[in-house]
Amino acid sequence: MTQTSAPQLPRWIYLPAAFAAAFVVLPLVAVALKVDWPRFWSLISSDSSTAALLLSLRTAAVSTLLCVLLGVPLALVLARSEGRFVRFTRPLILLPLVLPPVVGGIALLYAFGRLGLIGRYLEAAGVQIAFTTTAVVLAQTFVSLPFLVIALEGAARTAGADFEVVAATLGARPSTVWWRVTLPLLGPGLLSGAVLAFARALGEFGATLTFAGSREGVTRTLPLEIYLQREADPDAAVALSLLLVVVAAVVVIGLGSRRLRVGGANVT
Repeated sequence: MTQTSAPQLPRWIYLPAAFAAAFVVLPLVAVALKVDWPRFWSLISSDSSTAALLLSLRTAAVSTLLCVLLGVPLALVLARSEGRFVRFTRPLILLPLVLPPVVGGIALLYAFGRLGLIGRYLEAAGVQIAFTTTAVVLAQTFVSLPFLVIALEGAARTAGADFEVVAATLGARPSTVWWRVTLPLLGPGLLSGAVLAFARALGEFGATLTFAGSREGVTRTLPLEIYLQREADPDAAVALSLLLVVVAAVVVIGLGSRRLRVGGANVT
């Protein structure tokens, strides 16, 4: 199928676009230039730095899995339901997008802390969440879930329900429609949302510090390690900052490559 070319943009629009790109790229270049490259490996390979990186990767992966398990059904309900309760609930679900992370951490503390709304009952049952690795995962999930939901909800609205209606008309059961029609249609949106959620979880700082604290090997993720190293060893903080940027860039570039491959396969 022949694709029509997009209309040309006005030339003046490239100037603010260039300023926007420079505004994002220049600070990252400044970090790279500030790194003590002869000592780079030793700065990022200390025991505390390695533990923080591995903890960040593990907790971000688990929180992303939770976001997928909880966010996919939630996004579908938001996209397909027109009920008044759903319309009222949607802004509350997306509220962590604009909340200061510290506020999110305080909210989690008063919900799941030792004397919190739910935490007091968990404490009575011998389950402690605050200031544990579980608290890190919950903090990351709290701030990341809306990113996946909003990406997947948009994909669901764009895809529509026509194919699902046809499948149901042909006699497919709701579960069959879900697995064979709905999820494949939402694949690209789910991939984008999961990557956004993982990247957001990887960089989470405020909610984690407030709700989980900073215990080495237990709750001290890479952003917390960078914050601590900023006072003790600025060179290590800069090196770890660049490491975090590289990890995030690998995730984003991986998503872009996948999209290019998928898009290229669909062009005929």
